[in-house]
Amino acid sequence: MDDLLNRLTGARVLVTGGGGLVGSRIVRLLTTIGAEPVVLDLLDAYPHPVRQLFGLDETTVVLGDVRETATVRSLVSGVDYVIHAAAYADVAACTRRPADAFAANIAGTQTVLQEVLAAPSVQRLVFISSASVYGDRPTHADGAAEWAEDRPTHPISVYANSKLWGEHQTRLMLTGSISTRYTILRYFSVYGDPQVPKPASHSWMVACLAMGAHLGLPLQLHGGGHQVRDMVHVDDVAKATVLALAAPGAAGQTINVGTGVATSVRQIAERIASHYPSAQLVNTPRPDGDPLGGYAATARSRDLLGWQPSITVRDGIDRYVAWLQANSQAIPEWMRAAAVPAVA
Repeated sequence: MDDLLNRLTGARVLVTGGGGLVGSRIVRLLTTIGAEPVVLDLLDAYPHPVRQLFGLDETTVVLGDVRETATVRSLVSGVDYVIHAAAYADVAACTRRPADAFAANIAGTQTVLQEVLAAPSVQRLVFISSASVYGDRPTHADGAAEWAEDRPTHPISVYANSKLWGEHQTRLMLTGSISTRYTILRYFSVYGDPQVPKPASHSWMVACLAMGAHLGLPLQLHGGGHQVRDMVHVDDVAKATVLALAAPGAAGQTINVGTGVATSVRQIAERIASHYPSAQLVNTPRPDGDPLGGYAATARSRDLLGWQPSITVRDGIDRYVAWLQANSQAIPEWMRAAAVPAVA
């Protein structure tokens, strides 16, 4: 694994969306191994106080939109690799504002692909997709399904649909390219500090449940919390992504990035509640677009990337809670307001 990472020493890598939770971890790892990351981001996904927690040096960030052809063209010129992680990534927000989702996730991806295709220096593009493309078609009686990369896709949300389009377009445009190879990564449920939840979203469950418990709010379990998720820590995700740039066998492949372990939402809530003895678990309706879930088949990530996750869900949740207890100022105001009793 270290040998693969060492191949990237001195390489210039464009990371679109490098100002977010995963993107900033990727940038940090690239810097650590001696690569030269270049970040393109609008920095609009999180408010400024939250972005500060990511530890990204914003003086090195190009503030711009992946739909801006001239900006993307200038940044792609001369780089060795591209990680296209920029996206409108909130599932619930994509459902509320599909035009915004398609503008970022489809028009933006098309701009990146066409400029990468025209840049002979780019050796590989890694397109960041999502396990949401698999949809909600469990194959086992308990609702859990192992999702292998050759499983038929069946997206049930605007976000998933836009990501599946990006996969198809990446293959369509870069298959047969003489200079540029591609790898598609399907992230499962990413979590880890300093993740901060967004309002009116049913994603980011570890952060949302932990902060709710910290504030004394009931822990809402949509559909009773029987959905399963493959929870993969952001540090592990960043390493898998950087490895995908250099691994020879990953070229032209679609690869899951997950642990291969199914964890129910209820189990996550119960682990968080173990740190907050007064926490109450409350069942609520399951929202549209919230899949029953599944877990990753991991043979490809192991065989092609030489990657296996190093952080268990139990340890990852405990780390997040410890971070939160030391950094309670990270709890957003909209969550704090919900914890304040109404005045009669």
